[in-house]
Formats: sequence, C-alpha cells, structure tokens
Amino acid sequence: MTGIGRAVQHGEHTGAGQDGRVPLMGTPSPALATGAGPRAGLLFGLGLLVVLVLAVIHLTQGTSALSLGQLVGYVTGRSDPDSREVVGAILSGSRIPRLVTGLLVGLVLGIAGVAMQSLARNPLASPDTLAVNAGAELAVAVSAVLGISLPGALGALIAFAGGLVAAAMVVLLGGSGSSARLVLAGTALALALGAVTGSLKILFREETGGLFAWGSGSLLQVNLDTAVQVLPVMAIGIAGLLMLSRRMDLLALGDDTASLLGVHVGRVRVVVLVLAVLLASCAVTLAGPIGFVGLFAPAIVTMLGRWAPGLARHRLRYPAAAIAGAGMVLGADVALRALFGATAGVNVPTAVVTSIFGAVLLIVVARRMAATRSARSTGSVATASPRRFAIMLTAAGVLAVAALVVALLFGGRLVLLGDVANWLRGLSGWSLTATLDERVPRVLAAFLAGAALAAAGTTVQAVCRNPLAEPGLLGISAGAGLGAVLTITLVPNAGIWTMAGAAAVGAFAAFAVVYLLGRRGGLDSGRLVLVGIGVSAGGTALIAMLIVLTDPWNKVRAITWLSGSTYGRTFGQILPVAAALVLLVPMMIAARRRLDLLALDDDVPRLLGVELERTRLLHLAGAAILTAASVCAVGVISFVGLVAPHCARALVGARHGRVIPVAVLLGGVLVSVGDTVGRTVIHPDQLPAGLIAAVIGAPYFIYLLWRTRD
Repeated sequence: MTGIGRAVQHGEHTGAGQDGRVPLMGTPSPALATGAGPRAGLLFGLGLLVVLVLAVIHLTQGTSALSLGQLVGYVTGRSDPDSREVVGAILSGSRIPRLVTGLLVGLVLGIAGVAMQSLARNPLASPDTLAVNAGAELAVAVSAVLGISLPGALGALIAFAGGLVAAAMVVLLGGSGSSARLVLAGTALALALGAVTGSLKILFREETGGLFAWGSGSLLQVNLDTAVQVLPVMAIGIAGLLMLSRRMDLLALGDDTASLLGVHVGRVRVVVLVLAVLLASCAVTLAGPIGFVGLFAPAIVTMLGRWAPGLARHRLRYPAAAIAGAGMVLGADVALRALFGATAGVNVPTAVVTSIFGAVLLIVVARRMAATRSARSTGSVATASPRRFAIMLTAAGVLAVAALVVALLFGGRLVLLGDVANWLRGLSGWSLTATLDERVPRVLAAFLAGAALAAAGTTVQAVCRNPLAEPGLLGISAGAGLGAVLTITLVPNAGIWTMAGAAAVGAFAAFAVVYLLGRRGGLDSGRLVLVGIGVSAGGTALIAMLIVLTDPWNKVRAITWLSGSTYGRTFGQILPVAAALVLLVPMMIAARRRLDLLALDDDVPRLLGVELERTRLLHLAGAAILTAASVCAVGVISFVGLVAPHCARALVGARHGRVIPVAVLLGGVLVSVGDTVGRTVIHPDQLPAGLIAAVIGAPYFIYLLWRTRD
C-alpha cells in the first residue's frame, strides 16, 4: 500500500491542472460552500422522487404482466388473496431482487466515482477509466477457473483485489499526465485485462459458463442472497468515505494547504482509493461491470452544484451521486425494457445502455476541454542509417516469411512444405486439399489484417502526435465493426463486398464524428483521443446489443467477433484488405514527408506550405479505410496498430518512409503469430487471433506507458 500512496502523491499539485488550467467540470471549492441550503434540499427531494417513480415503473415491467393497480393493491392489502399470492410470487421471484440490485449498484458506483474524481482531481476518473471493473472481472474469472467459489462478501474480496491492482497500475502508469492520458492508460489497460478475461472464458467454458451474462453487466437476479451478504461491506465503504469527507474537502484546496491544516495527504489518498475500489468491487460482484455509472453520476452532481453550491462538500456530494447513480441504473433498465420489450430486457445487459449514456457524456466532456498547450511528437526526425534500415527491413521480411510458413504448416493437422507445394500444383489428396483450402485463407487474412492495422496505426499516431493512439482508441474499429455486424444482422446473405462497404461506411461515420467533435477550436490530440474512446465505447455497446438481440443464446459469437477471429475465412473475404493495402500503403509512403511534418507540430507544416486540415483529413480517411478492411477480414483487433509502429520506430527511427514498411511487416507478423497460436494450443477448440495479439501486445504497451509516465 505504501507504493500506491507514493504513486498517488506523485505529481501533487493545487486545484489547477498539470498545465496550469483548472480541470474541466471540476467541483467548486468546498470553502465557498457554507451549508446544504434550500436549493440542495430541493434537489435531494426531486432526486428521491425520480428514483421512487422509476422504482415503481421498474416493478411493473417484466415477462409477467403486473399493472400499477395490482401493485398498489398488494402494497395496501386491498387485493384478494389469490391475486395477492400471484403478485407476491412475481415480486419476490425476480422483480424485487432486480430492483434492489439496481439501486445498490447505482448507489455505490456513484459514490465511488465521486471519490475517484476527487482523488485524481480529474472529472474523467471512474471505475471504468481506472480499469477497476476490468481488474475485478478478471479476478473473478481467474477464481472461477481455479474452482474458487466464495459467496457474497468473500467473493467481493476477490473482485476487490483485482480492482485494486488494476487501479494501482493505472495510477502508476498514468504518471503526472493529463485527463486524456489517464483515460487512455485506463482504457488500454482495461482492453488488455479484457483480452485475458475473454481468453479464459473461451479456454474454460465449463468453469466460466455462468460468467457470460454476469460479465456483460446484467441486473438479472433470482434472490437477494448476494445483496444481503455484500451489504455490510458496502456499508463499511460508504461509512469510511463519509468519515473522510472533511479531509477530502481540504484536499480539494490543494495538497500543501491540506498538509498545513493537519491532513496526512498520502494516508488519506490511499484509504480513499481503497474504499472507492471496495465499493466498485461490490457492484461488480452483484451485477458484473456496469459501465460509466461512476462517471455519469458525479458529472450530474457537478453540473447541479453550480446551481446549489452546497453540493461541493463531500458529505453532500456522496449522497447526491448515490441518488444520481441509482436513478441512472434504474432509468437505463426501465428504458431498455420499454424499448425492446420484457423478453429482450432480460437478454440485453443493462450495462449496454449505461455504456451508451457514458459514451455520450465522455464526448461532451472532451468537447469542452481546452486545447493542451503543446502536442507531443511521436518521435524526432532523426533516423537510422541506410545500412541499418536495409538490415532491419530485410530482417522484418524474413520474420514475416517465417511467420507465414509456420502458420501454413501448423494447425489441427501438421503439414509439410512438400504438401504445400503439391497443393499449389493441384496434386494433393482430398484430405490435404480440404485442410489447406481452409487454412491458407486464414493465414493470409491474419497477416494482411495485421499489416493494415499497423499502417493505419502509424498514420493515426503521426496525425494525432500521440504515441499511444491507435485506430481502436479513435473509434474507427468500433465503427467498422458496427457496420459489418449490422449488415450481417439485416442481410445474412450479403456478399463480402457489401459487408466491406458497410464496414467502410461505419468506419467513416465514426471517423467523421470523432474528427468533427474533436476539432473544436483546433484539432487537439488529447481531445481527439477522448472523443474517440467515447465513440468506441458507444459503438462496442451497440455491437453487443445487436448480437444479443438477434442471437441471444450465442454469447461466444459476440466474444469471438469482438476479439478478432479468422475462423471460416475464404479467399473472397480477404480481397478488400488486400486491395486496401495495395492502393493505400504506396500512397502513404509517397506522402512520407508530410507525415514527418505532421508528427512534429502545427507550425512547421504551415510554414512549409502544407494544408494542415486537408492533409490530416486525407490521412485519417486512409486509416479508416484500412481499419474497415481489416475488420471485414478478421473482426475487431486491438493493440496491433499501437505496438507495430512503436517497434518499427525503435528499429529504424522516426521517418515514415522507413517506419511504414517495417511496421506493416511487423503488424502482419503479430496477428499471424496470434492466429497460429490460437489455432494450435487448444485444438480442436480455438482462440481468436485478436485475443492472443492483445495478450502479446499488452506487456509492450504497459512498458510504453511506464516509460512515458512523466
């Protein structure tokens, strides 16, 4: 715990941000708020009334008909005995457990969000952006695989351990950076942890079978046993935070001021972090990871606090956020069943709706961000010598050939090089022909998709001047995936070019939203990344909703698609990505000097006559096309567009004429290796290539975050 205290204390500052700006949507100083006041009391009353109304509506919704009149008759005791027995069975069977779960989850996530935002002095801190939910989910999945089944509060301790470790890693990796960096670190770490969790769910289907619905964030409950067991832990966490309210008010004045007033800054930060993670872990134990409630509820309280300054004090902010969180969760569940019906309301996780709400909020917050004073270059213009470049390019080419050969030979059946030669000449037997007819398209799809993602990632990092950006974090991958899934859902017999076109439309739509919203007052890389993360979260939630609504029983299909898989690929399905590479990579290399200039700053390109906005737009459009083609070939894959360009720059320097070809080869190798491992290690079962690629790429990304934390 001492290490966490030091990490949290690292970069201590006053209420202003690291670049001298007051954090966006920060709470007014508690010193200015003398009491609750009539306005705060009015808001509490209205909030409780809204929650009460939502609770009543919530109880009337479900697969069994239950009118408001029947509910009132049951509560007042005026209904006849038969009707009372039926209504009681309906309420106790699922309605009340679901309602209580929604109330408790929203309550503790709202409080945890306030604590985390105050602790980080960052309006974007939450259990989601600090990867607490992802860490808790992974810990629960690991315990299930190991056969450790602990009830209620003891199970919450397992989730707590995972969430605390994840939060500590984000704090350490986030360093003293901005809001954008904190969210980027947390989001990327959550992707990495999610990849490991997804792998465990596929590898150990029997052990983790009950975690599919839970891992999606669902309020579906059959009794109140878990809630009753977890309630004392929640009470301890809430009581602890309320006891520290005064100290948190003083911390809002600045660490130096708080120290002078007798606050042990490091100790308070550690305790508050532990209690906030404990509350978030209780929510995960109850209903799985319900996304963005811890971000949305404190934001609502902050906005209302401008009208009622008394809400600036933590003793009022905590209960206000609890009411807002409970209202958000219940409202999302009510809206879900009202829009899609009772049956769909059972199948579609509530977290899908809260994620959409949270994604919209994240975009709004990012839009209101002031531009950072300077953007960070992805590297200097220095480059390796021609001899070193030739050696590294040759080595990357040899590695790519080796990866392709190994991918062709290994799989469910070992194939020899002579067998491949006979297949190429049409002399192989029917069994070998069937094997290679199925394997070769998969091998090519993996390699070409990785190459396309690497090229797209190189472009995105140069244009955004952010070494931690990639197509997935800018929403392009989610947009392409949404377009492809929508086509599969509405037109099951659609051809590959139709699906490729739909994926391209989705990628361009997501790119257009991110670009237009991110360029307010000038294109800022931090704002662009935050908007992209919001669009990505919203797109991923919509994909999950489409899959569940159209095929609710095949949850493995959702995980496989969102994790990237080459299963069942044909030669026709790899044509779009091959065409995109052939057309766009030479164009990127031809425009290498402009990419070099874009990666430096805004002033140098303008001085040299480069049309900055037009050039950015064209390059990001090319990245969108490459990403869409990759999604058509293998689904959604993360980290490849992030890791491959970094490795290439480390080998050959920062000039894009040399980075692009090396990155393309390395990206192909990374996905190809992931696909080969996924096809062989658990044969006849298979792991999606995207999960393996994420597991391979995540350690390198964590190293990048650590290296650039200051």
